[in-house]
Amino acid sequence: MAASVDSSQPWHAAYPTPTSQAAALPRQEVLQWLEGDRVNGKDFLLIDVRRDDFKGGTVRGSLNLPAQSFYTTLSTVYTLVLNSGVKDVVFYCGSCGGRGTRVAGWFSDYLKEKQNASIKSFILEGGIKGWAAAGPEYIQWMDEFDASVWKM
Repeated sequence: MAASVDSSQPWHAAYPTPTSQAAALPRQEVLQWLEGDRVNGKDFLLIDVRRDDFKGGTVRGSLNLPAQSFYTTLSTVYTLVLNSGVKDVVFYCGSCGGRGTRVAGWFSDYLKEKQNASIKSFILEGGIKGWAAAGPEYIQWMDEFDASVWKM
């Protein structure tokens, strides 16, 4: 599934457009999961697909997977999720208006292809920008948070 790179096109033009649209999961619900008895990495996965995932912090315990390569690793990620027993996979990027939405759509498409309705693919409503802007109760869950990165 190697994609050809054309620098005049956006990175995602090398891959098919997702046919599915993943549901947006409110950040309040993810916060409840983190604060409650659900375990990140066991009950659900948070996956950061920002291009510069190292800038500004990530939600604690998130996997960092570049969106460009995610499409080519769908089968591997699916197998890992399936074998782990995780039922909810939440993708996020900066605002979940591009990368996160696209990647979550690809994963939703793959789940449909595998006829697996027990695993759900979501985007984090508002992305990491919405998470960071929501206040201290959210920021406390961010690793390597740097307030200067979030000044508008």
